[in-house]
Amino acid sequence: MTTTVAATGVALPGLGRYQIRGGPGFAPPPVPFTHRIAYAAAPVVADPYADNTPGAPATVDWERTLAFRHHLWRYGFGVAEAMDTAQRGMGLDYPAARELIRRASAEARAAGGSIVAGVATDQLPPGPATLEQVTRAYTEQLDDTLSAGAAPVLMASRHLVGAARSAEDYLAVYGGLITRSTRPVLLHWLGEMFDPRLAGYWGSSDVDAAAGTVLELVRAYADRIDGVKISLLDEDREVWLRRQLPPGVRLYTGDDFHYPNLIRGDEHGHSDALLGILAAIAPPAATALSALDGGDLRTYDTVLAPTVPLSRHLFAAPTYWYKTGLVFLNWLTGRQDHFIMVDGRQSARSPRHLGELVPLADKAGLFDDPELAAARARAFFTTAGVPQ
Repeated sequence: MTTTVAATGVALPGLGRYQIRGGPGFAPPPVPFTHRIAYAAAPVVADPYADNTPGAPATVDWERTLAFRHHLWRYGFGVAEAMDTAQRGMGLDYPAARELIRRASAEARAAGGSIVAGVATDQLPPGPATLEQVTRAYTEQLDDTLSAGAAPVLMASRHLVGAARSAEDYLAVYGGLITRSTRPVLLHWLGEMFDPRLAGYWGSSDVDAAAGTVLELVRAYADRIDGVKISLLDEDREVWLRRQLPPGVRLYTGDDFHYPNLIRGDEHGHSDALLGILAAIAPPAATALSALDGGDLRTYDTVLAPTVPLSRHLFAAPTYWYKTGLVFLNWLTGRQDHFIMVDGRQSARSPRHLGELVPLADKAGLFDDPELAAARARAFFTTAGVPQ
């Protein structure tokens, strides 16, 4: 007993010594949950021996990256590929993203897993672009994604923010892409807390006016749009928008603060999910969603409740650095064997922030192997100057 206690203890910066208890071990559900569609936006695993300094081309460890996708499929989740969680625009360049989409789509077909993939304009150089250049870049990526076999997610584009002069420009660009796609698309509204360079998206800094433009687009192409992914961290606004959507068009929550209530829904409907936090909490989330299938709301609430403080900490401001915490947890839980990220982003969160993740993740039941988690945490915090 003494040996076990010693093996699972870790000194955390500013928090003192913490004893990792370990989770109950959430097994994959015997049958996939069906009452909600849930895509986990997955991070990539960097090649730890590559030059991962800021500005270096991304070098992906394909074997471990794809293994993590299989982990998500085993728990019943779809994979949202090459999204901002995979460091699109923050280290993952388009050649690497295109290869990621191609490889992951092939793996999805082999595994019988569901996959959607991000379509953006990040092959353009940073800086100003014309609407024609933006449209051409979007079109190239749309064709690449469709050829790979993934359903397209039309991601918010920094270049489009700079090029568009009105809501009509957004409607024209998106309308052309939706018409071109041979599969129903997902629209992607990413708030500026996730990327400050997207401020004023949809042609207005007024969120109500922007929502009006989104609804105009959706109503014009309802038969070609699978759903709208909203990441505004505003529960009331999401519920309002969900109730305005035409029948058959889903609302995919991207709200990593309020997801239990939004997915649970109310008498008027519910949100499906496309979330970064699902990449970290797939085992308990699958148990919760399976309970929801059976109408067991008590288990749903009980299992998801302790994941919310973890998610709120992971996605705390500056929100766009949440990927660092996700990868740190994947290392502690054994989903990958190092804590190195493309573009050197493992340094984007402080040791104090990462230390606070440990008890939160433990209370959420994520550490199936508490000795492994503690050993890795001790190794990391030793390098941060915390005596173990």
